[in-house]
Amino acid sequence: MKALITAGGQGTRLRPITYTINKHLFPIANKPMLFHALEKVAKAGIKDIAININEGDKELPAVVGEGKQFGVKITYIEQKGGPLGLAHIIANAKKWIGREDLLFYLGDNIVAGDLKSLIDKFYREKLDCLLTLSRVRDPERFGVPAIKKGRITAVEEKPQKPKSSFAVTGIYLYRPAILEAVNNIKPSSRGEYEISDAHSYLIKKGYRVGYEEITGWWKDTGKPEDLLEGNGLILSALRQSEIPFKKLESGWRIEGAVEIGRGTKLKGEIVIRGPVVIGSNCLLEDACIDPYTSIGDGVVIKKTEISHSIICEGTQILECGVRIVDSLLGKNSVVKAEDATLPSGHKLVIGDNAQVEL
Repeated sequence: MKALITAGGQGTRLRPITYTINKHLFPIANKPMLFHALEKVAKAGIKDIAININEGDKELPAVVGEGKQFGVKITYIEQKGGPLGLAHIIANAKKWIGREDLLFYLGDNIVAGDLKSLIDKFYREKLDCLLTLSRVRDPERFGVPAIKKGRITAVEEKPQKPKSSFAVTGIYLYRPAILEAVNNIKPSSRGEYEISDAHSYLIKKGYRVGYEEITGWWKDTGKPEDLLEGNGLILSALRQSEIPFKKLESGWRIEGAVEIGRGTKLKGEIVIRGPVVIGSNCLLEDACIDPYTSIGDGVVIKKTEISHSIICEGTQILECGVRIVDSLLGKNSVVKAEDATLPSGHKLVIGDNAQVEL
C-alpha cells in the first residue's frame, strides 16, 4: 500500500496566517501540521508516500525533506492546473499510484489513534473502498453519506439538506478501482472533481464500499478556531512533564503535563498549567501560561497571561498586563502595551480577514 497526502490549496479561511505560510506547515503542538499526518502513516507501516503540493511550491519540500526523519520515502507531486478537487488529486497521481492499494489522507486533518486498525478492516472485509465517518454538528460543510441498513448508498458533497449527521473524514482507503472512478466523473457545479462523486460511482458500479466510524476525535483544521481545537486535542494526549530544570525556583508553579525545550529561561513569578508545550530558547518573565497553549522557539513573554492559544516562533509579548485567550500569533509578531511607546493608543497593522478585540 502507498499513501497520498494532500498539502496544496490556498488556505483562504485561515488568512491572514496563510499569506506567509502554507497552512500544512502551521505548528500544531509545536510541530508542523503535516508532520502529524506523516507520523501516523509511517507508524501504520507505509513507507512509500507522495505529497500533493501546489504548482511551483518550493517551501514545503524544503521543510519536509525526503522523508528520512520519518523512516519513509517521500515523492512530491504538483497539482497541475491548480486546485480542481480531491478526485483530481488522485487522477493527477495516477502514474505514481500504479496498481497499488492507496491510503488517501488529507494533510490538514487531525485524528486520534493509529491507522492500522482501519487498514486491517479494509483487507479483512475485502473492500474496494473504506470511508471513515464522524458525527458532526454541521455536516453540510462536508461530504455526507446516505446510510441504509448499515450500508452506504450514496455520498453527497456539501449538501444543503444532509441525509445523515455523519461527515466523511479525511482518511480513505482504496483498491485501484478508485482510478477508474476518478476518470469517469465530471466536474461539479463548483467546477471541481468531487471525491464524493467518485465514491458514488464506486457504489453504483457494485464495488464494495465500507465504512468505519471514528469514535475518538477528528478535526478538519479549515478555520482558525479549528486550529486551536486541534492544538488542544494533540496537547491533551500529553501524559507527563518534560522540563529542563533540576529544581523549581521559588515563585514558580508548574502543574499538569508540561514540555519545555532546552535553553528556555523562567524569571520572576511563573505559573504554567498544562497541557502546555513551550519551545527552546524562550524567555518567560512574570507570566502565566494556562492549558492548551503552544509556544514556539525563541518566544519572549513578559507580564502577560495566555490561555488556549498558539504562539509561533520568534514572537514577543511584552508587558501587556492583560489576558490573551483563543489567539493565533504568527511568527515574529510583536504584541505590547498601548502605552509602551508614544503617542499612546492602540496601534494596528491588520491584514485581510484579521480579527481584533480591544
